[in-house]
Amino acid sequence: MKHSKLTACISLALLISGSALADDQALRDKAARAGLAPLPESAPDPIDNPVTLEKVQLGKALFFEPRLSVSGLISCNTCHNVGMGGDDNMSTSVGHGWQQGPRNAPTVYNSVFNRAQFWDGRAADLKEQAKGPIQAGVEMANKPDHVVATLKSMPEYATWFSAAFPDEADPINFENVVKAIEAFEVKLLTPNAPFDHFMQGVDTAITAEQKEGLALFVDRGCTACHSGVNVGGQNYFPFGLIKRPGADILPPEDKGRFEVTHSASDEYVFRAAPLRNVAVTAPYFHSGQVWDLKQAVGVMGTAQLGLALSDADAGKIAEFLKSLTGVAPQIQYPQLPVETVSTPRPQL
Repeated sequence: MKHSKLTACISLALLISGSALADDQALRDKAARAGLAPLPESAPDPIDNPVTLEKVQLGKALFFEPRLSVSGLISCNTCHNVGMGGDDNMSTSVGHGWQQGPRNAPTVYNSVFNRAQFWDGRAADLKEQAKGPIQAGVEMANKPDHVVATLKSMPEYATWFSAAFPDEADPINFENVVKAIEAFEVKLLTPNAPFDHFMQGVDTAITAEQKEGLALFVDRGCTACHSGVNVGGQNYFPFGLIKRPGADILPPEDKGRFEVTHSASDEYVFRAAPLRNVAVTAPYFHSGQVWDLKQAVGVMGTAQLGLALSDADAGKIAEFLKSLTGVAPQIQYPQLPVETVSTPRPQL
C-alpha cells in the first residue's frame, strides 16, 4: 500500500514537472514567434569599417577622451557612461557651458543592433552618430579641424592612429576618429541576460513572475514595437499612438522625427526604445520624465496600446524587463596621452 502511494506521488510529480517543461517551451515558442531572440555575443563589422584590435583600442581611448570637446571636459563616456548602464541616468544630459540637452541620452550598450541612432534616427550608423555630439553646440561644441589638431599634438595618438589605419599616410583625420569610436562601440554588448538563457532552454533562468510578465508582454502587443535581439530600436512610432501623454511626459515642442524629415506624418514620431538593460537606465522615454519602470510600462499601455494595465500586470511586465539586464564587458579606464603642444580653442 505504501509502495503504491509512493509510486502515485512520483508519477504526479513527474506529470507536473513535464507539464511545467511543456509550458516553458510553449512560452519560448510564443516569444520567438513574436520576434524576440537572445542577444548575440558579437556583432558583425560595420560596412566599410573592418574592426581590428588596434582600432578598438584607439576607439576606447577616444571614447574616454575629454579633449574631443572644446572645453576639454566632456567625453563620449560623460553622457554614455559604461559604468552606469551606458547612459548618464539623468533626464537630459548636461553639455558645453552647463547647457541642458533636449533629450534623454540613450544607452550605448548594444546600440550597434539598432536600425538607426538617436531618438529620431537621424544617424544611420554609429560612425555617423559619433560625429553629432562632438560638433553639437549643446554637447561637446568642437570642430573637426580642432579635434585633429589636438590629437596630432600628442605623439601617442600618432602611433595609435598609424597602427589602427596602417595604409594611410596621414591617418589622424576626423573620419578616422569616428571610425575608431564606432569600432569600440561595436564591442559594447551585454549578452547572457537571464532572458537569453531562458530562450536558450534554461527553464530556471527567469522567475515564475518574469515568465508571466513575458507572456503578458507578448499577449498585450508590446512586441509590435519592441522586438528583435535588442527588444526594440528597429522602427518608428508616434508617441501617443492611441492616447497622447500629457506635457509633463511628452513636451509639445519636441516633434521627434519631424525635425529630420519635415513630414507632417512624422510629428511626435520616435524610434522605439531598445529595452535591453532598461532596468538600469532610468529615467525613461526621450524626455526622461519617468523614473519608475512599472510606471513607464503603464504609460506605454495607455499611450501605445490603449490598455489600462492593472498594477499587477504592469508589475509583472516590469519584472520581465529586469530579465533583459545582461553582463556588461569589463572596461578599464584608459591612460590617456599628455598634450605636449597647446592648441588654441576655436571661437564659437
